Amino acid sequence: MNSLYFTEEHQLFRESLRDFLQKEVVPHIEKWEKTGTIERFIWKKFGEMGFFGINYPEAYGGLNLDLFYTVIFLEELQKIKSAGFAAAMWAHAYLAMTHLNAEGDERIKQDYLAPSILGDKIGALCITEPFGGSDVAGMRTTAVKKGDKYVINGSKTFITNGVYADYYVVAAKTSPSEGNKGISMFLVDKSVKGISATKLDKLGWRASDTAELAFDNVEISEDNLMGEEGKGFPYIMQHFALERLIMAINAHARSEYAIDYTIEYMSQREAFGKTIDKFQALRHKMVEHATDVEHCKIFNYAAVARLDKGEYVVKEATMAKLKSTKVADETIYSCLQMLGGYGYMEEYPLARLLRDSRLGPIGGGTSEILKEILSKMIIDKQNYKPAVK
Repeated sequence: MNSLYFTEEHQLFRESLRDFLQKEVVPHIEKWEKTGTIERFIWKKFGEMGFFGINYPEAYGGLNLDLFYTVIFLEELQKIKSAGFAAAMWAHAYLAMTHLNAEGDERIKQDYLAPSILGDKIGALCITEPFGGSDVAGMRTTAVKKGDKYVINGSKTFITNGVYADYYVVAAKTSPSEGNKGISMFLVDKSVKGISATKLDKLGWRASDTAELAFDNVEISEDNLMGEEGKGFPYIMQHFALERLIMAINAHARSEYAIDYTIEYMSQREAFGKTIDKFQALRHKMVEHATDVEHCKIFNYAAVARLDKGEYVVKEATMAKLKSTKVADETIYSCLQMLGGYGYMEEYPLARLLRDSRLGPIGGGTSEILKEILSKMIIDKQNYKPAVK
């Protein structure tokens, strides 16, 4: 336990969460990986335990705890052999719900945030589009004001929880001619007519429900505008810091899981009369990876501590995701190699871990996009600022 950031209460929470995951989640993982459907009962159990309300206000059923409880939540979810299950949980709790809490009015918070904390409603954040990818400003989905309604047309893709969600937080252009200054955020209930969802078949994250969504003349009340019209882009950018830190934490946690599993395997696997953890080439490779992961973890924790104090850490979060996801891929690749032929077998965790990890440098902004963002900040001296409420 890192005593600089974690207290005894944090550690008790980690032990409680770990015990919950082993009893309530792990027995179902293989089924959910095969079906690609996470059954609703587990969402309710997460809600009953308070896991969806960790950092949300008590007024809506949350616990209002510091961000290092969230770190624990993310880390432990990476150690149960299904990053897809983990993604469904954190995409609900920290993508969709973050926008509800930050930009939703009191009605939206009562009708959607509170039930989301309880696990009664599942949310999905809808930003990425088929033709846009990481180019948020280039989105084509529109929301046209007609009287006291908005009419949404367009499509979104790679949406985690997109098929089984009860509501969507949708980014759409209310003023297409104004580029990124014309984007607004909306709450769209799944029951509204004109929404269709197609489940996508993925390399990894098999347990999670990922969808392409189409919005065909979807009418919503003007009251479903979240925050101010035209402020969607800065809202999205502000929350990207948290999303990127989440993906960085996920990366260092799954790397640690891979290293721990592999070292245990190496201590039992024999070759040429001795266990393979005695071979210098393998030993040195493992400690190189362990060193890289530890560097990432310390940097990630430091960025979380600053975000928890309310600092705007878009640069640090971008760096964290860029580095940690790269290190995770390299580490897990080597760990699979250490298992030899067994690493390639589905009954061992490294094959799935390798597939699941590969999304790290893609989701939440590709590594190439992150490098360009950092180039603008470091080389061009561009200063990104938080949204002004």
